[in-house]
Amino acid sequence: MDLFSRSWSALRAAVAGLPDEDFAKPSGCTGWLVRDLVCHLVVDAQDVLITLVTPATAEPTRDAVTYWEVGANPPTGDDPLDALTVRLAAAYQEPWLLRFHLDDVGSAAGRAAELADPHLRVSTRDQVLTAGDYLSAYVLEWTLHHLDLVAHLPGRAGPPAAGLARSREMLERRTGTVFPASFTDRDALLVGTGRRAPTGAERAALGGIAERLPFVIG
Repeated sequence: MDLFSRSWSALRAAVAGLPDEDFAKPSGCTGWLVRDLVCHLVVDAQDVLITLVTPATAEPTRDAVTYWEVGANPPTGDDPLDALTVRLAAAYQEPWLLRFHLDDVGSAAGRAAELADPHLRVSTRDQVLTAGDYLSAYVLEWTLHHLDLVAHLPGRAGPPAAGLARSREMLERRTGTVFPASFTDRDALLVGTGRRAPTGAERAALGGIAERLPFVIG
């Protein structure tokens, strides 16, 4: 849960430090500008708040690793929900409004996470898991989206090293794959989730794993 807070705080701080012109630049999410990604983060923060106040009595059906579904088809930007995010982001008109909303709702989500009982069972996406596992799962979400945020913004700080390492571990465990030791955590996540294509040397190091890529997490 501490890593959730560190990853989320770093991502929110990165958004807060962006100049207005960066909101109109592309993000690492296909079809989304930076402003669209920030709008998605607002929705993510709302989801965290909703989930933490949606208790469940049933036995857990997922944990921090199995919470995420793994697909093989990268997003195209044409999904109705993705398109809705673009329209919502455009409605903000001014970047400061997006910054304000993310700071407002994001801070609340961060406080709720710090106050949550890690053993409390919660329900989301028709699944049950402990609050601790739910928040741990979101380290992967924050880390990948932090990489998306700075994908085309040279010089901007990326996600914390501990979040990168934990996210790589979760990706490997969820997919039953071990990326070569020559891959940095950042590169394992970018290549593994299809955010960039492997270089020739990386493809050779991956061997048969390359044929299974990308692992689309959602």
